[in-house]
Amino acid sequence: METQLASSGLAHVWTQGDWVTRSVAIVLLLMSLATWVIILWKALDQRAQRAQAKGVEGFWHSADFAEGLDKLGDPQGNPFRAVALEGRESTRHILHKDGHNGAPPQRQLHDSLDVSDWVERSLRKSVDDFTARAQSGLSVLASVASTAPFVGLFGTVWGIYHALLGIGAAGQVSIDKVAGPIGEALIMTALGLLVAIPAVLGYNALVRGNKGILHQLNRFAHDLHAYFVTGARVTAGGDGKVLPLKKAL
Repeated sequence: METQLASSGLAHVWTQGDWVTRSVAIVLLLMSLATWVIILWKALDQRAQRAQAKGVEGFWHSADFAEGLDKLGDPQGNPFRAVALEGRESTRHILHKDGHNGAPPQRQLHDSLDVSDWVERSLRKSVDDFTARAQSGLSVLASVASTAPFVGLFGTVWGIYHALLGIGAAGQVSIDKVAGPIGEALIMTALGLLVAIPAVLGYNALVRGNKGILHQLNRFAHDLHAYFVTGARVTAGGDGKVLPLKKAL
């Protein structure tokens, strides 16, 4: 019964409302669609990244670096694999600075950095790139969460204004004449809240998920830094199957 009343109220707001009311309803609808698309998209990404994080321990117990990369999983959108590859390439670059075909090497700005600083810089860059990708779309959720209630409130104020004008023009004031138009106008406030609440909850959940993944990625990058600089993982025990650096390059 309540659902039927809400549906009839929405239909009446749409059919009886002017272009401002309809524009507000369309804006709220677009906000809702954007919210759910972003929530589903980012949730699926985080689910895949959490699954990829489970391959980190397998990476450290691999026979060689290539096998470790395979255990990290699919390279498509895999931040852990991207960090490992970035660390390997940066170490290769800083260690193999001889000129090609016997030509003397050309000095570059990064030559003043030692292996540790250069590898740390490259790993940090890869982590920062993932952080930027992980945070994409969250600003939309934050904007929807903060503006949707006010958009709905604007629709309510506009609807009440026109309802009062209609009641005044009719020349009759009674509870049945006031309750219907005012109640239908208040539906816009409810719509604004219905759009804002999922955006708030989705934003908080996605931010919390990103923090967990970034924590694991930073820890992996820290171990990789030690591995590429010293040849051993910081947390690896004496029986850890970690190859010397020269065998990974």
